[in-house]
Amino acid sequence: MSTHLPTAGPNISDLRAAFLAASFTVDGLLERLGAPAYAALARSETVPALRATRRGDALDTLTRLFLLRQEAPREAVNVALPLERALADGWLRESGEGGGLLSATVDVRPYGGPDGEDWWIVSDLGCAVGGAGGINDRREDVVLGVGGASTTLAGLTIREPVGRALDVGTGSGVLALHLSGHATRVTATDLNPRALRFAELTLALSGAPAADLRQGSLYEPVAADVPYDLVVSNPPFVISPTAGRSTTGGRGVAADRLTYRDGGLPGDELCRTLVQNSVDLLAEGGYCQMLANWQHVKGEDWRDRLRTWVPRGCDAWIVQREVQDVSQYTELWLRDAGAHRSGPEEYAARYDAWLEEFERTGTEAVGFGWITLRRSGADSPAITVEEWTHPVEQPLGETVRAHFERQDFLRRNDDAALLNTRFTLADGVVQEQVGPPGAEDPEHVVLRQHRGMRRATQVDTVGAGFAGVCDGTLPAGRILDAIAQLVGEDPVQLRDRTPRAIRLLVEQGFLLPVTDS
Repeated sequence: MSTHLPTAGPNISDLRAAFLAASFTVDGLLERLGAPAYAALARSETVPALRATRRGDALDTLTRLFLLRQEAPREAVNVALPLERALADGWLRESGEGGGLLSATVDVRPYGGPDGEDWWIVSDLGCAVGGAGGINDRREDVVLGVGGASTTLAGLTIREPVGRALDVGTGSGVLALHLSGHATRVTATDLNPRALRFAELTLALSGAPAADLRQGSLYEPVAADVPYDLVVSNPPFVISPTAGRSTTGGRGVAADRLTYRDGGLPGDELCRTLVQNSVDLLAEGGYCQMLANWQHVKGEDWRDRLRTWVPRGCDAWIVQREVQDVSQYTELWLRDAGAHRSGPEEYAARYDAWLEEFERTGTEAVGFGWITLRRSGADSPAITVEEWTHPVEQPLGETVRAHFERQDFLRRNDDAALLNTRFTLADGVVQEQVGPPGAEDPEHVVLRQHRGMRRATQVDTVGAGFAGVCDGTLPAGRILDAIAQLVGEDPVQLRDRTPRAIRLLVEQGFLLPVTDS
């Protein structure tokens, strides 16, 4: 593969205009390919898309060139693009005898912004998306396009307008592109200089403001340029035997190191370092949001392990979304890197090297999830570490922001203040009653969210009655007094034992405090 990348010069606006004119956009691709073929692309399966792009118009030509790695006749490309400028700027190259066929030098994938923007993500050839097929490039500094991790973090990111935002490990620039929509100034860093070039292309092709691009590891490029209001990172979090070790695998085969995947530190040390040092970059009230992997080490509680990562003066919300045993984890990342295509003996040797490293470190499983920190300066920080593997409703940025806002409320208000507060039931909360048909009373009463985290929690009859009448008109204490009278319970005892349950319903977002504006 050529090391030369296109330029983000003044002609790039003409390229963008050609993409729009041909409907080389998310909506245009979905309409042309159909949902099954479009979904297959995300699995790195191209045959359905090839079959759907045989008519030969401009959209077909662009799709085959920039997404499917197909050559196209010069005449067809000349209809779809400003040909000479695309060649001169390095987006295309001549192939075949006489230059009658042209091919793309990079992958370009249409991508939809959160407000309906038409964006494009530029990455290495064959690396526009992930999937079971793995990447098609074995170079160490390969740059991937948008994948599930990037879109997950983009959906989690708090979208409040901010002055300064930082994307650590920007890769092809997906998150920097999102940040450009609500940050006055965006800085993006990466250890890989090729990634910074791709990020520049992604931003320019999408018509976004240029970012301040800096090369270097972790927070080093911005150490003298703080604070930031928002820091995001989809770092090279994979826990592999190549990280921090130069030895060969268990059968004498050295494992490949990939910059996008392997952070150069052993185990989950890179993620821990990012979390612990983030406080030094954040403005007061600023957020750091990242994806991470963490080890489940024999004899340790993974929750306790992650609590030690949280820096002093920061609130934290850490959610484990998935756990894989070491065999599943190894298979996932070997396939992601395309190692399954290297031959059975070499693949087995690489597999063995991963398992040997996990055995050496006592790692029984690997967790994946998201970490959000907020620099609160609180003497008693709110740290929530939980496992939630159920489906959620993306985007979750507002849900994340509201979580920390409720933590502030709970920290400020003791039980007496809590009982003087008026509450409303959050939107999308329903009550479910479980019990045998015809029974006078249900065995269980469950409150369930249909929005955001989509939590469910079991409550007793008092809790269900309390939640059901919370409409913001009466303080909690007066509602409990009325319930005590109805059920024949001492109101003082009910007031004493209920605040803990109210706090849990507030913390999990079932009840929202009403504040006087």
